[in-house]
Amino acid sequence: MNNIYIFVATDCANESIDAQKVFGYALYKDGKDTTLSYPLEKYSSDVAGRSFHNGRFIQRMREKAITLSNVKLEQGSVTTLIEEKGIVKGVIYKNKDGEEMRTYAPLTIVCDGCFSNLRKSLSAPKVESPSCFVGLILENCELPHANHGHVILGDPSPILFYPISSTEVRCLVDVPGTKVPSVANDEMANYLKTVVAPQVPPQLHNAFMVAVEKGNIRSMQNRSMAANPVPTPGALLLSDSFNMRHPLTGGGMTVALSDIVLLRDLLRPLHDLNDAPALCNYLESFYTLRKPVSSTINTLAGALYKVFCASPDPARQEMREACFGYLSLGGICSYGPVSLLSGLNPRPLHLFLHFFAVAIYGLGLD
Repeated sequence: MNNIYIFVATDCANESIDAQKVFGYALYKDGKDTTLSYPLEKYSSDVAGRSFHNGRFIQRMREKAITLSNVKLEQGSVTTLIEEKGIVKGVIYKNKDGEEMRTYAPLTIVCDGCFSNLRKSLSAPKVESPSCFVGLILENCELPHANHGHVILGDPSPILFYPISSTEVRCLVDVPGTKVPSVANDEMANYLKTVVAPQVPPQLHNAFMVAVEKGNIRSMQNRSMAANPVPTPGALLLSDSFNMRHPLTGGGMTVALSDIVLLRDLLRPLHDLNDAPALCNYLESFYTLRKPVSSTINTLAGALYKVFCASPDPARQEMREACFGYLSLGGICSYGPVSLLSGLNPRPLHLFLHFFAVAIYGLGLD
């Protein structure tokens, strides 16, 4: 797996797009903070998290892809899968001039994102929308803990800060539910100033208020969706069109890259992809082999979101306090969970052990 990560880091998520290295997380709760660093001592200096402008990253990957002799890049919007007798043969798409085109291939890899209009024929999706993110960009400010993602255990739910360039910090404010205050009538600005701003670390407060006043505020629904594929000859789902988790922990790219490495390794020894039913049977192993990484990151993302949200329930308040306290202990209590979260240690059993340890720690607090 490290090879694809190093390729992404050195060739795409690098200085050419002003990407920033990330070495862990900083957690804030009730005026206290703690850092959780990735255990990178055994890895080369190239191995670290990366944060960036997503559009720049995607464009850079496209630029690298078209340098390969066996890659042809065609820009368009796919509208439909071409199916014949239960086998996907290719896609119908509209090119940049609006013309409807058809293209055919023995294997179509579908990765059209969280709002996929193609997944229904390749899976049995059950999409949940637990919350929305409200996004701002803070300019020319320094994070309290350099090269770390910052998670504030706020009320009613978490607030995130992380660098996306050498001069910009993205702020994502989680708003539970499917509706957010209106931007048009200044309800959103008032919410950010009165509810969110008092919870922002002092070092970021002025930059946060400037960003709110600037008014470039965006929002999007957060989505989660368990992987529930319907194996279909000639096609395979990948990325957010296939599987989503709450984006609190930023695990989506890690799962997607892990899936790409796995699929590459499965396809590498094959010389003929034209027997679609046989290929479909062969690739069913993909769904089993991906589970250690995907299930670990997905489960932890969902659990942490629920624990990090404020609640009037005393039991949930105690669990929130126990989780923050456990992670603040350092050592294995810190680098163990963060190695699971980052994909460095994709072992579901270790995840279970840390869940159990947090519960025991919480009993000790009582």
